[in-house]
Amino acid sequence: MSLAVELSGQIPYLRRYARSVMGSQTSADNYVAALLEALISDPSSLPNDHGIRTGLYKMFVSLWSSIDLNLRDSQSAGVEQSATRTLQAISPLPRQAFLLVFVEGFSREEAAYVLGVDDAELATLINQAHSDIAAQVATKVLIIEDEPLIAMDIQAMVEDLGHTVTGIARTHTEAMQMVGADRPGIILADIQLADGSSGLDAVNEILHEMTLPVIFITAFPERLLTGERPEPAFLVTKPFEPAAVSALISQALFFREDVRDAA
Repeated sequence: MSLAVELSGQIPYLRRYARSVMGSQTSADNYVAALLEALISDPSSLPNDHGIRTGLYKMFVSLWSSIDLNLRDSQSAGVEQSATRTLQAISPLPRQAFLLVFVEGFSREEAAYVLGVDDAELATLINQAHSDIAAQVATKVLIIEDEPLIAMDIQAMVEDLGHTVTGIARTHTEAMQMVGADRPGIILADIQLADGSSGLDAVNEILHEMTLPVIFITAFPERLLTGERPEPAFLVTKPFEPAAVSALISQALFFREDVRDAA
């Protein structure tokens, strides 16, 4: 199997990771593009002593640490400037460690290799991430999910993090009604709803009226990771680990300019 074929299935998930770390589709995609250009120029530059996927993420982390492409989404520049001020006080390494283990599904040994740290330091980083997540400002959460048990699990997890659930919508119509009744600070949404309506359509309609972060929780990530624009910055795959969702909520709120206004 050629290197290009092996990498093709990993690139959408690397882009997801990059966007979760940066909070910007443009910046993340350009870093991934720079990585691919480097691989085309010198395929031997990909570390492969821990497998192709692990090497790809390690190469991305190394590239991100070594250069600044300084590319931002023009429409979200203000949000990202605010996020930059927040992130100045919090090292990105704990967030990366948390995302690698709980969202991307790497073992702790693999995550330590990707970040270039030892096992003890990785444990410290993950513990720090837990502290950072617990310290996030509480906000209102709208859940768009048609499966009752999953919705209840998400609600319990969100409330354990200190947030308030404004409602659980099972259809597009319910989602629009609940947003109108009580504006949320963040949305957790499935893309396939009870009556055949689309959570993605509901979210797009909501985002025409207000700006807020959205995390998609879906069994069909390939429907959203198509390479077309726009794509979600925050995406978790069913069945999910609660820690993965809590990590992305925290990460999304890092890039929320006015989350306190919605609390």
